[in-house]
Amino acid sequence: MSLRERKRVRTRQALIDAATELFERKGYDETTVADIAAAAEIGARTFFSYFASKEELLFPEADARIHAAIEAIATREPTEGPADVLLRALGEVSDTSHDLVSPLAALRLRMIQTVPAVRGRALQLQLDAQREIAKHLADAFPDQLDLVRAGALTGAFVGAVTGALQALFDMVGAADPAALRMAMRTATEVALTPWR
Repeated sequence: MSLRERKRVRTRQALIDAATELFERKGYDETTVADIAAAAEIGARTFFSYFASKEELLFPEADARIHAAIEAIATREPTEGPADVLLRALGEVSDTSHDLVSPLAALRLRMIQTVPAVRGRALQLQLDAQREIAKHLADAFPDQLDLVRAGALTGAFVGAVTGALQALFDMVGAADPAALRMAMRTATEVALTPWR
């Protein structure tokens, strides 16, 4: 990675960290893009080179999760079924990222419940992801899934992850990422049992 790319990654992370701290301390609506940029020591105009809006700061790895699922579908083994591929993608994302089980994930879930703009963005990202993943599943498994079945399977998968995370954060918070990952994996396996 070049020096420029490393600097860009550091600045992006500084924005995410600053936003997380400010959202926790001041609240979402009370925090401005200018506040976040100042805390990350960049100009407010530069902020928009990294994120389109302050809602985006709460979903920094959404694209990476979609790409992981699509990559898992593309690299599937002949013995893997559609549900197996999705579970493998979740495992790979969980092993390489803490985004789903981090303090930011807990904050994101709280904000989804209380801030309409964040809830709207979360729903849009979820629907776009489900549509994209379902299309790839249907294309990869045409003998097993049409678009309706692929959409149902993807919806069950995404719903299991979301539901498990919400319940876990409500019970224990973000104290133990390993326990959260294990519980999330168990919940998705249960949800996908009829598809295996």
